[in-house]
Amino acid sequence: MADKKNMVIAQSGGPSSAINASIAGAISRAMAAGEIGKVYGAVNGMQGFLDRKLISISDQITTSDDIDTLIHTPAQALGSSRYKIPKGVEGDAVFARILEILKEYDIGYFFYNGGNDSMDTVCRVANYFKEHGEDIVAVGIPKTIDNDLAETDHTPGFGSAARYVAASVAEVYLDTIVYPLPAVTIVEVMGRNAGWLTAASVLARDTGVPAPHLIYLPELPFDPDDFVARAAELIRKEGQIVVAVSEGIKYADGTYIADTGAAEDMFGHKTLGGVASALESLLKGKSGISGLKSRAIMFSTLQRAAAHYASATDLSESYECGRRAVEAALAGRSGVMITIQRESSEPYLIRYAEGALDNIANEEKTVPLEWISDGGTNVSQEMVDYLRPLVRGEAAETHVGGLPRFFRFDWTKTVGPGE
Repeated sequence: MADKKNMVIAQSGGPSSAINASIAGAISRAMAAGEIGKVYGAVNGMQGFLDRKLISISDQITTSDDIDTLIHTPAQALGSSRYKIPKGVEGDAVFARILEILKEYDIGYFFYNGGNDSMDTVCRVANYFKEHGEDIVAVGIPKTIDNDLAETDHTPGFGSAARYVAASVAEVYLDTIVYPLPAVTIVEVMGRNAGWLTAASVLARDTGVPAPHLIYLPELPFDPDDFVARAAELIRKEGQIVVAVSEGIKYADGTYIADTGAAEDMFGHKTLGGVASALESLLKGKSGISGLKSRAIMFSTLQRAAAHYASATDLSESYECGRRAVEAALAGRSGVMITIQRESSEPYLIRYAEGALDNIANEEKTVPLEWISDGGTNVSQEMVDYLRPLVRGEAAETHVGGLPRFFRFDWTKTVGPGE
């Protein structure tokens, strides 16, 4: 292997408006490191890496302005995949292929930027290198708007999505109250089995509105009869209300209310969607309120792609996680993920650390039950205090003609070994 080892970075899982800030941090640090040669990017995650869809980031990022634009670009600039390395003999063949490609490109540093499933992948890759005596470092860079990674106070991408959800709920409420009619708007928020992002809707109240009036998280079973009774009472009292509900809420038997019936992905995740519409129909049919105006809203991809609502705090921390991942790799620390540890909420103080991927992969951090209040329809002050620092700060996007300017890698310019 050459004296200067090359590196490869890839992204996986769902997008966010801050994930590119992490690869920007990693790229910046790597390009400044005398120990690293070429910086490669794998297009479409592990699947793209196995297909040798590698581009030369060193050739496509040429100025500090490119880095700054990349920081403020939503989604995944390198694309994504949900490829899961199989187990058994088939998996051994995949790992051998990974190693073969890394050696072809003289790569000594492997970075994977993503959420729970991505951390499982990089953990297995790191363990394979260790077990086979390979001098290749694998490091995880955290990302997920779901905020459900273990051993970190919060995840890059969550703060920006939380900011979007809170601001949008406030705006939805102001829209809901314009007519003097009984009305309910039910807002569906992402998060699967973790209610962190739905809980962030509580910050809408910081804008001066009373919404959301009800908050339903997946950590507690959902009682449809209790929901109808509470919502109907609030509508009669307030006139118009907004309800925030997680896509992952379940009945007492564990069945997802929003299970679409679609096939599971490679990691065993069900496709969720439509819980807001289901609750809207339930309420209209059973509330007994004459002339009830109702609306179901799915924020869908907007909550993870809204770079215009990105939190400056989130972008800064995301960048730093990428930068520190490279520093950990240069120090030879493989099989770790960069974590954020909170020391204080007011004033907001954090420190960066590293968590062992063996302890993070396949773990799911959910909302503490003691942070859920009012019979499962609200969140506590502890949750509010936890959330507030994460949504602060205005993102300084570059605008052209009134619209943001985004960065795009040219995915068609794949390179071979040595290029």
